[in-house]
Amino acid sequence: MSFGPPPSIFTQSTVSAHLQRRKRRRALLFGGAAAVLVVVLAVGGRLLWNRDPSPSNKPLAAAPQSRLDVRESVETPPKSTTGVMAFRFSEDEMAPGERVQMPGTWATDEILAKGINRSLVGLRIGTDASVGDEEWKLQFPGPICGYTRHVTVENRTAVLFRSGTGEDAHCDHVAFFDLDDGRKIWERAFTSGKWDSTSVTLTHATVAVTRDGGSEAYDMNGGRRLWRTEGPGDCKDRGVAGGGALLVLVACPQGDKPATAWESTVYQVRKVAPGTGRTVWTYRIASGVRDVQVPSTDPAVLAVAAGDTGYTELLSLDGKGKNRATVRLQGGQYVGECNDAALDYGIIDDCPTIPVGGGQVFLRSKDHEDAKRPSNWIVGFDLKTGNTVKKFDSGPNELLYPMRMSGDRLLALRESGDRISPMALVSLDPKTGEETPYFYFGLPLEAEVFTLRDSYDILVQNGRLFFAAKEANGPAKGKQWIWLALGIESAARASMTATR
Repeated sequence: MSFGPPPSIFTQSTVSAHLQRRKRRRALLFGGAAAVLVVVLAVGGRLLWNRDPSPSNKPLAAAPQSRLDVRESVETPPKSTTGVMAFRFSEDEMAPGERVQMPGTWATDEILAKGINRSLVGLRIGTDASVGDEEWKLQFPGPICGYTRHVTVENRTAVLFRSGTGEDAHCDHVAFFDLDDGRKIWERAFTSGKWDSTSVTLTHATVAVTRDGGSEAYDMNGGRRLWRTEGPGDCKDRGVAGGGALLVLVACPQGDKPATAWESTVYQVRKVAPGTGRTVWTYRIASGVRDVQVPSTDPAVLAVAAGDTGYTELLSLDGKGKNRATVRLQGGQYVGECNDAALDYGIIDDCPTIPVGGGQVFLRSKDHEDAKRPSNWIVGFDLKTGNTVKKFDSGPNELLYPMRMSGDRLLALRESGDRISPMALVSLDPKTGEETPYFYFGLPLEAEVFTLRDSYDILVQNGRLFFAAKEANGPAKGKQWIWLALGIESAARASMTATR
C-alpha cells in the first residue's frame, strides 16, 4: 500500500512546484492561495455574513487543566472565513477488493495521527502525504483492537493491540503514546480471553481498560497498575467511558439465562474513582434495553436503545447517579448517533452528534422529507428537566450537524444541499441563538463522501476541520486514487503558517 496525491484541485503551477519540492524533501507544503480549495461564497442572505468575528463572539475559555487531564480545547474564531486545504492523505495502489482497517483519528497543532491495521502513523499537517512522508510510525505485533477518541492536554492517548496476527491472538496489550512524536510512553500486557469485550479510555491521570469480564487502570506517567476489579457476581464489564469522569458499563444475566444476547441482559452503569477503582454510585437500567452508550461522563448522560431502530432516549443523571431527566427521541424525530464502527473496538463513549455542555444535551432533528430542499434543526435539551431550551434552524437547502462543545459554544457542520453554496464550520451560542461562521469551504467530488459519518471520522482541533476514513477499501477493478484524510483551515491561518 502506497500513498500519494491524486490529481484534482491543484492548478498546473502548483503541481509543478510540488514535483520540484518533492525531489528535495518529499513533502508538499500548502502555501497561500495556491492551495485554496474551490470555495464558492453564497450570494445573498445569511451566507454573505463574512465579517471578522468581534470580541463578543469569542467563546469563553475552558477552565485551567493539568497536563494529565483529558483536553477540552476551545476554538477561537479565525480572522478569515475563507477555508483552504491544510492537509491531505491519499493512497493509489490498493488491490481490487482489498480492505484495510484504519481505527482512530487524532489531531494536534502539527500532526494528524491515524491507526492503520497494525501501526500508528503521524502525518505532518501542511503536507500532501504519501508513502515515506510519515513524520513517525509506531508498529505493533498485531492489529489495533481498541482505541479512544480522548487525548490528554499534552497530546497523548492510548490504544489496545493484539499480541500477534494469528486467529488465536488476543486483544491483550495497551500502549500509551505521544501524538506529536510517536514516542511510546509505556506498554502493558493484561489478561484477556479471545471473546471477551475489551475497551480503553482516558480520564484524569488514568488509562482504564476492560478485560476478561473486569476492569483495570494504569497510571499515565509510568504505566503502573493502579487497581483491578472484577464484574460483580455473574456480571461482566463491557466497556469504559472516560473524559471528565470514569464510568463502567456492566452487563448482567437476567433470570437463569447467560448475558449473551440483549433479551437476557440487563445493564448497569458504575461511576468509578479513577485512582482507586472504588465504586462511587451504580445506576441500574430497566430491562428490555438493546444497547447503552455514554455521550458524556461529567455530567453523566446515557444513550439508551430500547426499540428496534436507533436510540430511543437519553438519560441525564445527577451527581449521585440518580435519573434527573429523560429526553425522548420521539420515534426518530430527533436523531443522535454513536459511532457504530467503534463498537468493533469496544468503544462506548464515542457519540459525535450528541454533544453535552452548558447544562444541555444537543440533538438534531430528522431531515426534512423534501429531497430537493432538505432542512433540519438542532435542539438543546435541559439536563435538569429534559425540556427544550434553544432551537437552531438550518434554513432551506442545508443541513446542520452538531459536532462538539467548544467552551460555552456548540460547533456544528453546515452542509450544502445544492453543491453550489459552500459548506461551513459554525459556532452556535446556546444562550443567544447566534450563529458565527468559522470558515466556509467546498469539497471536490472525490471527497464528498467524507461527510458520511458511518464511514469517516470528523473532528475539529486547533482551528482545523478534519475528515478521515475509518477503513480503506480498494477499487472494484483496476487502479484508483483513494482519499483517506483531508484537513481544512482558515486562509488567515494558512497565510501565517506559510510566512513562518
